[in-house]
Amino acid sequence: MRTYLITGGTDGMGRGLGLHFLERGDRVVAVASGEAKGRAFLEAAQRIGAAERARFLRADLSTVAGMEAVAAEAEATLDRIDGLVFATQRFQQRRTLTDDGLEYTFALSYLSRFVIGHALADRLAEAPAPVIFNLGAPGGFPGRIFWDDPHFEREPYKGMKAATQASRAIDLLGTDFPRRHPDSRVRYVLYNPMFVKTGMAAPLPQPKRALTEAMAFLFAQRVPKAVAPMTRLIDTPPNEPVSAFRRRKRLNMASADFNPESAARLHDLTMELLNRVPR
Repeated sequence: MRTYLITGGTDGMGRGLGLHFLERGDRVVAVASGEAKGRAFLEAAQRIGAAERARFLRADLSTVAGMEAVAAEAEATLDRIDGLVFATQRFQQRRTLTDDGLEYTFALSYLSRFVIGHALADRLAEAPAPVIFNLGAPGGFPGRIFWDDPHFEREPYKGMKAATQASRAIDLLGTDFPRRHPDSRVRYVLYNPMFVKTGMAAPLPQPKRALTEAMAFLFAQRVPKAVAPMTRLIDTPPNEPVSAFRRRKRLNMASADFNPESAARLHDLTMELLNRVPR
């Protein structure tokens, strides 16, 4: 029996992976902010006979305090952690600041992965085959990091710019992880599922929402089908410390998206931001 902590675990791909693990006999802690979806996840677990192996942990992963609380709770209550699955994300059409004064998409999609992944790295490394599986968009949409203005205080805000910045930051997070944990047995997998039928279109304004939903109906993968290649990588990740995939296609880690100098620069920038957040 393996134990998985899944952020964004009550909706979309995170929920799909969580229920898959429960069905095969594993334990799952699903982390999310919504109480209703948390109850629905536990009810789904009960229907498949896995109620005693499913747990919902409510947390606000847009705040540093919420991120650190999840890591502390996992450290204190789980006897082992075999895998971290990072699936949390939420598209923001308008610029929103968190309680810490950080741009919401940057905090939720990137910073929560940074804080929880590094905080639990040592506990994770105790497992027989530890893995961090990070859902993002490697090899997908373009985008860049606004090094001097990551929270769009001066740069005009667009939801897609914020989302693609977070995706590029996630790529660099994975790239840099082995440098921060050089002797770790943890394997870090960056994964782009491409177009999957989830609720991601809900925050979009009309007519973009209707168009995206129509495209999803016609062309997107269903979650159960999209889960299969992910679970294979989670169960048997590559031997290299970090790897990246666009569905089944393995990506070249020597490309610009995974530049180690940029990864080190982002790590330093992130630490500066964290040091300025009051605890």
